[in-house]
Amino acid sequence: MKRIKIGNQFEASAIALGAMRMSGKTVDEAEKIVLTAYENGIDYVDHADIYGGGESENVFSKVLKRNPGLREKILLQDKVGICKGYYDASYEHIMEAADGCLKRLGVDYIDALLLHRPDALMEPEEVAEAYTRLQAQGKVRFFGVSNENAAQLMLLDKFMPGKIIINQLQFSICHSILVDEGVNVNMHTEHAQVLSGGVLDYCRLKDITVQAWSPFQYGMFRGVFLGSEKYPELNHLIKELSEKYGVSDNAIAIAWILRHPANIQAIAGSMNPKRIQEICAGGDIQLTRQEWYRLYLAAGNPLP
Repeated sequence: MKRIKIGNQFEASAIALGAMRMSGKTVDEAEKIVLTAYENGIDYVDHADIYGGGESENVFSKVLKRNPGLREKILLQDKVGICKGYYDASYEHIMEAADGCLKRLGVDYIDALLLHRPDALMEPEEVAEAYTRLQAQGKVRFFGVSNENAAQLMLLDKFMPGKIIINQLQFSICHSILVDEGVNVNMHTEHAQVLSGGVLDYCRLKDITVQAWSPFQYGMFRGVFLGSEKYPELNHLIKELSEKYGVSDNAIAIAWILRHPANIQAIAGSMNPKRIQEICAGGDIQLTRQEWYRLYLAAGNPLP
């Protein structure tokens, strides 16, 4: 499994396990999922307090209790800030939500805490105060955000320079906005729209690790592109490359993300142990430049 630096602060697996769907699993099932991921090189687990209304964290905590010593072998990430009908990045909410995450996970500290969505009413001074207090209390080691553009990151950096080391963004072969706007600079095309404010390059400049969520989806939870009749050319090419490298189509889709020089960390949310194993194989594949572009084009993305 390829390993990367997270925010130039610590090392982790290039693929993380996303726990969004863990709430529907028994402890036995969750344990098999977590241990399969760990045995195949994953040592980073991504949570959020809204996943299953907190139940994903509760189930995961029982896996940790069954496996003494596992907590110190893995890195735990949690996200806060999404409430019913609104977003909340206030000092009070961040502090309260972080304590709730710690309690449900049954741990003393979280390795990384992220704001889950941009809060239009965010006061960056309050975020900075909350993050500073949580770090001083030993409850959180590092901090990040999710789904934020370059300007929003700049605003936070004004009040907490260098503290934001992670930005979690949707990215896949079929949801490639992060690279589309760079490939199509100065063009009158749909793909030339600057929708992220150049956030990918900004993150690279500031040593902020981009975490790719929904690496197998097209659009926002519209469906999986693997095996989809919407993408016949792409799936044909993925099959060709999977045969060349002796891996599954899941591995090729992940390898495409990991091939980018930004050292992106892919978050795989599968709860199927066999599929997790297949996905992890993508962490050992280095696609050629030509193969990367062939996949990009096969997904319907143009080159100027």
